[in-house]
Amino acid sequence: QVRLVESGGGLVQAGGSLRLSCAASGRTFSSYAMGWFRQAPGKEREFVAAIDWSGSSTYYADSVLDRFTISRDNAENMLYRQMNSLKPEDTAVYYCAKASGLIGRSWLEYDSWGQGTQVTVSS
Repeated sequence: QVRLVESGGGLVQAGGSLRLSCAASGRTFSSYAMGWFRQAPGKEREFVAAIDWSGSSTYYADSVLDRFTISRDNAENMLYRQMNSLKPEDTAVYYCAKASGLIGRSWLEYDSWGQGTQVTVSS
C-alpha cells in the first residue's frame, strides 16, 4: 500500500500561484501513474491532472489547461502541481492519487489517496 501526503495548500488571492506537493512512500513510485483531483463543497470529486510513470505524458482538465502543470520527481518520490492564474472557482480540497493501472481521468482508476490539502482563492 502506498501512503500519500499532500502539502502546499493555503489561501491566495485571485491571479496568484501555489505549488502543491505530494510525498509518496514505497519503493515503486516510479512504476505507476499519478493524478490530482479536487472536491469543492457540495460538489463531486473532479479530475484535475494526471501524469504517467515517466512524466512524459500528461492529461489536464479543460478548466485548468494552460494554468496548471503536473510534474514528478521519481528519484525523490514526489508529485507536484504548479497552479498559476488561480481563480475563486479553483477553491477546493486537492487530493493526489495513485493510479491502479495506466494514466486515466476517472477517480475509479485510482486506488490510493492522500488526505487532501485545502486551497482557497479569494476574489
